[in-house]
Amino acid sequence: MKRFSRITGTGSYLPPRRVTNAELVARLAQQGIESSDHWIRERTGIRARHFAEQGVYASDLGVEAARNALSAAGVRPDEIDLIIVATSTPDMVFPSTATILQHKLGVAGCPAFDVQAVCSGFVYALVVADAMIRTGTASKALVIGAEVFSRLLDFNDRTTCVLFGDGAGAVVLQASSSPGILASDLHADGKHSGILCVPGHVSGGQVLGNPLLQMDGQAVFKLAVGVLESAARAVLEKAGRSEDDIDWLVPHQANIRIMQGTAKKLKLPMNKVVVTVDEHGNTSAASIPLALDSAVRAGRVKAGDTVMLEGVGGGFTWGAVLLDL
Repeated sequence: MKRFSRITGTGSYLPPRRVTNAELVARLAQQGIESSDHWIRERTGIRARHFAEQGVYASDLGVEAARNALSAAGVRPDEIDLIIVATSTPDMVFPSTATILQHKLGVAGCPAFDVQAVCSGFVYALVVADAMIRTGTASKALVIGAEVFSRLLDFNDRTTCVLFGDGAGAVVLQASSSPGILASDLHADGKHSGILCVPGHVSGGQVLGNPLLQMDGQAVFKLAVGVLESAARAVLEKAGRSEDDIDWLVPHQANIRIMQGTAKKLKLPMNKVVVTVDEHGNTSAASIPLALDSAVRAGRVKAGDTVMLEGVGGGFTWGAVLLDL
């Protein structure tokens, strides 16, 4: 009998502190930098985002999302036999955030590791977990995206500091006799690494280079819409499906204009696109599972729906997954 994997539970968590555009605009004004709520909303679709307090780490956000996903799936933590955390903001250089989260869940023994593909990280991690379940290496996996991007922001740069937020999302992925994950498509092209990066690193007890986020917004936008369309069409072809079969598109929540552009190319109306960027901002690897859980808990995305997940991020990385819930 063939072995497949299905999502059986979703969960998410946002740190309590909600930061509005007005709050960020006031902070920028204190530094002599002009911005406005209207300027931010018109260019990005973002109204607010959440920032973690000092002393709160990616593993803290991720473990709460994981607990919510486990509860939704009706699975105990000690039943999990694989933990993958997608993050670009790990708790420390090493060990992995996944092992720290594993301990916070109160379990031990199963493999736990991080995946670093920036905003595409959750899609990458989901594909890895699906492969491990299909080969029998795991049966019940936790796949988590968790980020504290507020720690990487340059609050002297109005073009980037308004875009990002903190949060976590998770799914429980279980072995199944019927397909849930239908097809996937992953890519990377390192020649574009400079257009979205944090080029600092630790050496000899010092931070060398710039430890804050840098982005060429126009270059990212031009690349993103094209590669997201190509990845989406690739997974549809692999799965033997068409655009008409997509009930919901759950894209990486980077910018409303990128999402609108992608939906238009796929001939999908915006009422089939899950949008949370207005309240979450760009939460990098957490954005797709956060958006998915939000739509599931709102009763919009339901069991039996066909869902397209797709992400694009620094690296440059991109990918898509088509699944039946």
